[in-house]
Amino acid sequence: MTSQSITRGIGLFGNALGKGLLAGLAGTAAITISQVIEMKITGRKPSDAPAKAATKVLDVKAINIEHKPKFSQEVHWAYGTSWGITRGLLSLSGIKGWAATAIHFGAVMGTAMVMTPALKVAPPVKEWGVKGILTDALHHAVYAVAAGLFFDAINED
Repeated sequence: MTSQSITRGIGLFGNALGKGLLAGLAGTAAITISQVIEMKITGRKPSDAPAKAATKVLDVKAINIEHKPKFSQEVHWAYGTSWGITRGLLSLSGIKGWAATAIHFGAVMGTAMVMTPALKVAPPVKEWGVKGILTDALHHAVYAVAAGLFFDAINED
């Protein structure tokens, strides 16, 4: 392996990573809009699960209770944006288009269904009910489709 091929590989990785982060940002904007619309329709209050999860996983917390909603939003945006890396890595591995979007959706939704109950920031999935599962699936589908469409639009491959 030559230094030129190593440099090219690093460049391809960085390219996929950067485009993935941008796609994750677009997906996070889309899911945020989806959730705001849903909350207006259903009257549901914003979730504090992102703040609770970050507190447990990263051992950080909002400075005080008044900052908790802002902290939760910051975690939401950072988490969603970072999930875009997965979309970039899928493309780098040769998985593209709707197949990559479907895998990305499965990874994000599956993680939500496993990790939030495991961290005890949400009840177990069996307690979510059909409406709760479908609502969560809709939001995560909006995220994955928006991230996928954005990624595909900026990726020249």
